[in-house]
Amino acid sequence: MHSRNHWGGSFEISTSGEELSGYEGNNNHMHTREWDRAALLERYHPQSQDMDETLQSWVLERSVKSKKTKYVDLGCIVISHKALKWIFGSIFLAFLLIALPIIIAKSLPNHHSRPTPPDNYTLALHKALLFFNAQKSGRLGKSNGIGWRGNSGLNDGNDSDVKGGLVGGYYDAGDNTKFHFPMAFAMTMLSWSVLEYKDKYIAIHEYAHTRELIKWGTDYLLLTFNHSATKINKIYAQVGGSLNSSTTPDDHYCWQRPEDMEYSRPAISIYQGADLAGEMAAALASASIVFQDDVAYSKKLIKGAKTVFDFARDNGKRKQYSRGEPYIEPFYNSTSYYDEYMWGAAWLYYATGNSTYISLATNPSIFKHSKGYFLTSQFTVLSWNNKLPAAMLLLTRFRMFLSPGYPYEDMLKMYHNVTSLTMCSYLDHYKVFNRTRGGLIQLNRGEPQSLQYVANAAFMASLFADYMEEIGVPGWYCGSTYFPMSALKSFATSQIDYILGNNPMKMSYIVGFGNKFPRHVHHRGASIPNDHKHRSCTGGWKWRDTPNPNPNNITGAMVGGPDRFDKFHDSRKNYNFTEPTLAGNAGLVAALISLTSSTGSGIDRNTIFSAIPPLGPQNPPPPPPWKPIKT
Repeated sequence: MHSRNHWGGSFEISTSGEELSGYEGNNNHMHTREWDRAALLERYHPQSQDMDETLQSWVLERSVKSKKTKYVDLGCIVISHKALKWIFGSIFLAFLLIALPIIIAKSLPNHHSRPTPPDNYTLALHKALLFFNAQKSGRLGKSNGIGWRGNSGLNDGNDSDVKGGLVGGYYDAGDNTKFHFPMAFAMTMLSWSVLEYKDKYIAIHEYAHTRELIKWGTDYLLLTFNHSATKINKIYAQVGGSLNSSTTPDDHYCWQRPEDMEYSRPAISIYQGADLAGEMAAALASASIVFQDDVAYSKKLIKGAKTVFDFARDNGKRKQYSRGEPYIEPFYNSTSYYDEYMWGAAWLYYATGNSTYISLATNPSIFKHSKGYFLTSQFTVLSWNNKLPAAMLLLTRFRMFLSPGYPYEDMLKMYHNVTSLTMCSYLDHYKVFNRTRGGLIQLNRGEPQSLQYVANAAFMASLFADYMEEIGVPGWYCGSTYFPMSALKSFATSQIDYILGNNPMKMSYIVGFGNKFPRHVHHRGASIPNDHKHRSCTGGWKWRDTPNPNPNNITGAMVGGPDRFDKFHDSRKNYNFTEPTLAGNAGLVAALISLTSSTGSGIDRNTIFSAIPPLGPQNPPPPPPWKPIKT
């Protein structure tokens, strides 16, 4: 049996004349075709039977002789032509399958996929930072970016002993007063947020901007005392202000743009005030870590922080800075200074690594005098007046990440436990604080201007959750009940979402964010047209009293907020609803950066600890050897 012949017929050679003459239907050209000589030998040479064996072998050999394999010498190896062809063929095939598509793709026009759009927290953050640009006092550059603001307060501090005066800093709210206590707190909060979320600030292109805002504040704070001295006895606590029910031109009686101020703005100095000094130390120390890449400036800030903290710790200075000060007490009255001791000492330890400061921050008597042992709900609310919950969270960070052990462990464990309880108090599960029907937590017990406290709590809850995530702890206990850290993120997002517009009024409480936001903000500069016309002290009243919207939107300002019934009155005359504050916006910025997920994630674990030297042994020293008691 034979294999199939694709050319027709079998593989047997036919020698009949009929078959030969019929090949391809044309026997006239048979003489032109090459036939196998051995196959034709018998037909055309019958005598081949008697052909000598030499001739037969020659004919047969020529008919079956195989081709000689050729080789190529490549030096190190010798390879056949056939193998070489296979190799080059494989390379060419790989080129066609892999390289060629890449080349074609590279040559085509680039059509990049659209980047992920920023989330609402990022969009709101861009705006919230602009509020600080609008609040700047002093000589503004063109890069400030707020078209309706100009140079102002250039005569501030002319009545002081500060060379060049007290020019610069920030106006506090809708008036033109510079309150140094909440200003310092705002700078500390901004610095803290940058230290925790540096990568996020960089990713959304706000890192340089936020650093510039912090430096604008710390440069000014350094003017308010002799920062080059080792010991001081005076701090300037405020520039401008007013007396209640005053009819004398001042920052409250007059309604003028800062650029038009022409009334007296006294620089108020204090000779006692551990709270103000402690907060200023916190601001300068935290900023020194932010600016550690600028060695000279960082050292300057640390030097100032040490000097002003020594003032705070001086036995003769231990009094609230606002006590007996009629220009300060009605507005930013401080109720204690022990929280600033803990707060300032913690930041100075992080900035310097000097164990004296951490020893003070973990001193049981400091915690006792701050009334932290009472665990009342009022001490869980972070504000410009109460830094205790923030100080304990900051020191809990120390325990969670560095585990310093003895001799700090007992108090750090206490701070950690209290911080955990503070977080529990924010959960709706425990009803420690009331909530509006719209879901806004009432941290200030239904009093006006609630949003600043809400923003601070959202930041703390979100940050504590990030701490737990960083060390791989999925949650925490409230008594015997375990909560996942997502409960804190849910709390934080629910409160900030309320501020951004998810509320019964369907209104954003951040100016310029969303379609519906306050248009009658209680703010002198925003309410008066920037038309290069001078308005007198009382000449601006018509702009205060008009029902028309502000001609200038103070973008990014978080207003005071709604009442405990979720109602909001967009009225310039009602500052409880519509006035923004420096401290409030600082907490808002911190909360927003902690929640944004547009790009970047997590906290910067180590930068804040960069000045802390390697910690010593964590075990307490052994007890002294026993000695018999002499009788």
